[in-house]
Amino acid sequence: MMQASGTAKALKEITVGLAGNPNSGKTSMFNNLTGARQHVGNWPGVTIEKKEGRHIRDDLVIRVVDLPGTYSLGAFSEDEAVARNYILSGEPDLVINIVDASNLERNLYLTVQLMEMGANVVIALNMFDEAEKKQIRIDLEAMAGILGVPVVPTVAVRNKGTSELVAAAVSAAGKGPGRAFTIDYGKEAEPGIAKLEAALTGVETVRHLPARWVAVKLLEGDEGIYGRVMQSPEAGEIIKLRDEVAAHIESVTGLDPESLFADRRYGFIGGLIRETVTRKSTAEDRLSASDRIDRVVTNRLLGMPIFFLSMFAVFQFTFALGGPLSGYVDEFFVWLGEGAGALIANELIASLVADGIIAGVGAVLVFIPPIFLIFFAISLLEDSGYMARAAYVMDRFMHRLGLHGKSFIPLLIGFGCNVPAIMACRTLENRRDRMITILITPLMSCAARLPIYVLFVGVFFAAYQGLIIFSLYLLGIVLAIVMGVLFKRFLFKGEVSPFVMELPPYRVPTLKGVLIHMWERGWAFIKRAGTIIFSVVIVIWVLASLPAGVEFAGRESYLGAIGGFLAPVFAPLGFGTWEAAAALIFGLLAKEVVVSTFGVVYGIGEEGLAAAVQTYWTPLSAYAFMVMSLIYIPCAATIATIKRETNSWRWTGFAVAYSLVLGWIMAFLVYQGGRLFGLG
Repeated sequence: MMQASGTAKALKEITVGLAGNPNSGKTSMFNNLTGARQHVGNWPGVTIEKKEGRHIRDDLVIRVVDLPGTYSLGAFSEDEAVARNYILSGEPDLVINIVDASNLERNLYLTVQLMEMGANVVIALNMFDEAEKKQIRIDLEAMAGILGVPVVPTVAVRNKGTSELVAAAVSAAGKGPGRAFTIDYGKEAEPGIAKLEAALTGVETVRHLPARWVAVKLLEGDEGIYGRVMQSPEAGEIIKLRDEVAAHIESVTGLDPESLFADRRYGFIGGLIRETVTRKSTAEDRLSASDRIDRVVTNRLLGMPIFFLSMFAVFQFTFALGGPLSGYVDEFFVWLGEGAGALIANELIASLVADGIIAGVGAVLVFIPPIFLIFFAISLLEDSGYMARAAYVMDRFMHRLGLHGKSFIPLLIGFGCNVPAIMACRTLENRRDRMITILITPLMSCAARLPIYVLFVGVFFAAYQGLIIFSLYLLGIVLAIVMGVLFKRFLFKGEVSPFVMELPPYRVPTLKGVLIHMWERGWAFIKRAGTIIFSVVIVIWVLASLPAGVEFAGRESYLGAIGGFLAPVFAPLGFGTWEAAAALIFGLLAKEVVVSTFGVVYGIGEEGLAAAVQTYWTPLSAYAFMVMSLIYIPCAATIATIKRETNSWRWTGFAVAYSLVLGWIMAFLVYQGGRLFGLG
């Protein structure tokens, strides 16, 4: 791709390409730059006119090449192919992108494509006077900060801003391309793009091109890139992978990759405009359906209440349907445990199967219905485009607190699993913002904690299941924001870097796509139950059975001794029993194991785990325990991810320690505060 050849030439001569939409003022700017020092010919091999000229600045010669006007760089037309091939050739040191400031959404699509190609770009916001007449106000500094390229206002027909544009171009050519620019194409596409990108690395016929850009173009069906790849020995393997990725994207989203990518680009542009442009609305403004909906759901006053109401509705839906279904699954495992115990003659093996495996794993699998339903509801919100709006609403709020708006994306991902959520913090360019987000992300209530909530709310809060679980998710969000503010103030001081929130257009979710998302996430939960939880349950059963001769899962067993040692620490929180302490200890391996441990130590018996819980707990102690489970030490996989992403045992230890202390304090406040109000 484009190299910083201006540096190699010691800036005695640089080559600049002018790119822009038709009627953006590109020809006027070309004339301003070159005056009489221009000539016209044809591009090699094509009949399209090629205009080229020179601009002299001090001892520097700027060779200016006027590229054909084009709306995109898809290479579907001869104009597009000429412009794209010239930029990809590496000949220009810089591309000046002429953008109509009064028509940003259409013009910025070309800008995004240029930057995705890795071009060294300077943006000329032309017709700036027309934008001002329409009362469009553009925050130039914010736009430049978000895009990472210089943005210069110009009025080409009056030769205004030309000198400033040349100065910015010379400076940018000397520095070469800035940070890599990428569009997030969503969870449906990004894993496949990454696989293709890895497969393309080192392929000789496209070696000089950005691998990610080539991967995206392949998925879009770009014939030029396809032809280059087909000339390589690895063509068969790469095209097969491309077809698999494209088929997956279409099956999940209902859109072919080209349409999905276009949607995402326009979503980015829409978010950029929201962050940097204000305009006076008139009765003549024509709003799209997405715009009309966004006027309500992203409204400064209504946005957050709508978001929390939506999440509350998700929980109400989940437990209205999931509760009865969980009851049937619970009855099945009670029957299965009793049947297995009766059929197996060997008492030790019967105990392992019935009291260990079935009781432990079954205690978690009972909650498959609500877990699948919550994934179904969240997938509906994501696929419709609403979750991006929720992030946008929270972005505004977090900016007021001095936190990075982009931090809310990992926090949302954390509702599913904290591990990929922490890995998503890589998208934060600033180390300070990244560290703060990594430290607060484990406070988000992941799906692994859901079985704990469902167990206790089903027993003690049956009439308010959705409300109680909603309160826990809300508590996690609030604590994450509060801790983020404290960390920023005392540990990571500095300014918040700019951020643009991508807003894809609203779409009616396809049933197939929603079901696939639900299944992928739900199946991951089932696999954890079948692997990690199964293994841990065996360990718990062994500890509950030893030493020989003691009562199974009794206070005298090794499991009871471990729990009993730490039980006094939790006594002020309302659950100072060895069973609760043991459950929290093993919950460090995986949060679902908390319920599995209860399944082993209480036994599912004839009346099930719920009956045992009702015997040993109160509503207040149960809620305090759920608060503790929400906050205290992250699971082992999350801890390992924090270490990998921070590359620091010190920060990993801090994350473990502060969450444990915070969890204890919050559970203490809940339990002791509740007792003061007579709720104990």
